[in-house]
Amino acid sequence: MKLKRAFYTRDVLIVANELLGKVLVKKDGRKLFSGRIVEVEAYDGRTDQAAHTYIGKTKRNEIMFNEGGYLYVYLSYGVHYCCNVVTGTKGIGTAVLIRALEPLEGVNMMIRNRFDKNKLVGKELKQLTNGPGKVCKMRKLVFRKELVLQNQFICPGDFSLRIILIYLDIDRTKKYINC
Repeated sequence: MKLKRAFYTRDVLIVANELLGKVLVKKDGRKLFSGRIVEVEAYDGRTDQAAHTYIGKTKRNEIMFNEGGYLYVYLSYGVHYCCNVVTGTKGIGTAVLIRALEPLEGVNMMIRNRFDKNKLVGKELKQLTNGPGKVCKMRKLVFRKELVLQNQFICPGDFSLRIILIYLDIDRTKKYINC
């Protein structure tokens, strides 16, 4: 069962907290990729200068000003693609960066997408999805797509661990939320 749009249209910090443990799924023909979300970062463009929406709406970031439920995928420093789950209501510009996943389904294909080989050695398995650029590379996520569609979505999980969320408040001080 995939999450409904109402899940995404709430405050960015609430969505970030509740995304932990959910499962990101991508269907590609007969192939199925899935991974449990284990690390996230919340970005609020109204107050956070690191948010892509802080400078206002541009052609590049316009999808982030939609209502929650979209996946904003972008090229970071010309090297890695990263993905953000758009949150909140239309016109706000908030999103949650998916930083890491625990691979669940389609692991062999993830290995081929990430390392261009069939077997992993040493620490490679641990490094398969432990960073935001790695999440997109191993899953081949689609640009500017709604997460409520059939081929790419998030569904509930049963993960109880919570990670500390860090965000910048309006006065540029770091705030820590132990979730």
